[in-house]
Amino acid sequence: MTLSRPKIFVTRRLPAQIEARMTTLFDVTFKPVDGALSADAIIDGAAGMSVLVSSINDPLDADLIARLPESIKLIAQFGNGYDNIDIEAAYTRGMTVTNTPSVLTEDTADMAMMLMLALPRRLVEGAEVLPREGEWPGWSPNWMLGRRLRGKALGIVGMGRIGTAVAQRARTFGLNIHYFSRNRRPPQLEEALGATYWDSLDGLVEAVDIISLHTPLNRGTMKILDAGRLARMRQDAFVVNVSRPELIDEKALIAEIRSGHLYGAALDVFENRPGINPDLLQLAREHRIVLTAHMASATLEARLEMGETVIVNIRAFFDGAQPPHRVLPEHKAKLAR
Repeated sequence: MTLSRPKIFVTRRLPAQIEARMTTLFDVTFKPVDGALSADAIIDGAAGMSVLVSSINDPLDADLIARLPESIKLIAQFGNGYDNIDIEAAYTRGMTVTNTPSVLTEDTADMAMMLMLALPRRLVEGAEVLPREGEWPGWSPNWMLGRRLRGKALGIVGMGRIGTAVAQRARTFGLNIHYFSRNRRPPQLEEALGATYWDSLDGLVEAVDIISLHTPLNRGTMKILDAGRLARMRQDAFVVNVSRPELIDEKALIAEIRSGHLYGAALDVFENRPGINPDLLQLAREHRIVLTAHMASATLEARLEMGETVIVNIRAFFDGAQPPHRVLPEHKAKLAR
């Protein structure tokens, strides 16, 4: 396949440096103003294009993929997650799908650690308690008491790149590392992290003070932290999620926090269709939970690396090579491993 300047439609505005690089390499169409697109707008934008550069907000389900023009040969996702794309439908139509893994590891792990600290140390509440005039009651022995992190048991669900990076950080804070993962990690890594492997997620959630989710979203992990597992968690334990909102039964999480069974949650991702659950927002106002606006990968360095990875995938594809970050349907991915 030889196309000197593939025609590309980008659904979101990217950092200026990346847009400039793409413009020199490809025939690119950018939206004049950033914002999520409807399915019809994506179809219109993809007309006559070879590549669709998508993001997690784009609803590329089977129906939309069936409507994409035949000219689209590659869906190059700007992001690590790709559960917005029906990979099976794209594969059936002969479309290649790629993503941008690896580049988000350090930033996402930083955010997970920050949230892990922010909730028990009441960081958001402490920042908000000071009036704009600068007057406050002053220090006292019982002022803004939180919880110590050192000595607590951290349960990591999904010990991949990000889970491992979180474990490395948490170890320096004196947390005891436990993990559940599809594959057990090598003994030398477990030894370096002082990590204990659990072959049962039910057993893990009963044994730890903090659950941090770092597993991809698929059929097997949808609501992996369901009502039953949330109820099994220790009294005053809490949940950290910088991965995907669908990993948690959000209504059950709210109920467990409201009941006083769980200490709270620190969430960078949460359900947002058609809007954020008002009960979740109310818990945030009461400082029972910490919410951040999907910021785990929001560093300039990460966005630039994501853009460069998209470019690498596109160039490899049109050079006739296998893109380095191709995504396959689950059954094909298992055969490839």
